Amino acid sequence: MDMSLNMSSIIIWLHVFVGIIWIGLLYYFNFVQVPAVAEAMNDKDGPGPAAINKYVAPRALAWFRYGALLTWLTGAAAIEIVYGGGSTTKVFLLNSPYEVIGVGAWLGTIMLLNVWGIIWPNQKKVLGLGGIQASDEEKASAKRKALMASRTNTLLSIPMLLCMIGGGMGHGLPF
Repeated sequence: MDMSLNMSSIIIWLHVFVGIIWIGLLYYFNFVQVPAVAEAMNDKDGPGPAAINKYVAPRALAWFRYGALLTWLTGAAAIEIVYGGGSTTKVFLLNSPYEVIGVGAWLGTIMLLNVWGIIWPNQKKVLGLGGIQASDEEKASAKRKALMASRTNTLLSIPMLLCMIGGGMGHGLPF
């Protein structure tokens, strides 16, 4: 077995690495931070959610956003390198034999758009980042929108990961 590193191996492993950061933070937000902040808000004798919202959330959201972007970019680069020049269009059009990886690419694209188009703008309102001021009613609405997009991404991540793995099988990919 040839264990030498080449450009396709580097791009694929970089894609997997930044994908772990992105999906790991997605799961952290949904399974750890959201329930912890809700619990902290209901604890009248505790410190409240300020520490998480002021110090942890902005940093985690930055890693989350850029993890999503880098995952998508390295995924597109991996498609081009592994499947050949011009193949990204074929993958996104779900042309044979690209159906499995194409579905995964579309799911990842939807998830990326959710991160940058729904989750991030609404989290800026909820947390007051970037000088954005919002009323309590606007914050509650923004929180709900961000949560629903994040939960959608959590659900989409499972078939997306399966398609990513399934699309790589039979193409000599190192996973």
